[in-house]
Amino acid sequence: MTELTYEAYLDEVTTLLTELYDLEDDAAIKLVVDAQEAEYFSPHDDHPEMRTLQRAREDAVALFEARQNRVKTQQQQRARRKPSTPR
Repeated sequence: MTELTYEAYLDEVTTLLTELYDLEDDAAIKLVVDAQEAEYFSPHDDHPEMRTLQRAREDAVALFEARQNRVKTQQQQRARRKPSTPR
């Protein structure tokens, strides 16, 4: 398998997010930058064998699913905080 440079790998993950999930470029970039800041990609930087096209697809899916889970959790928390309307 072809190993990508770290920068090319991040670009590939970003591109896959836009292609697989129809995210706008800005949203995909933010997702990757946020993951990078959370050190999600640190092992990829240290281990070039992790930077493959297959792994990029897996990471894109994982990042998107994590985002969806966060959004769902936030919606549930907001729903619990809403005061119920008296009947």
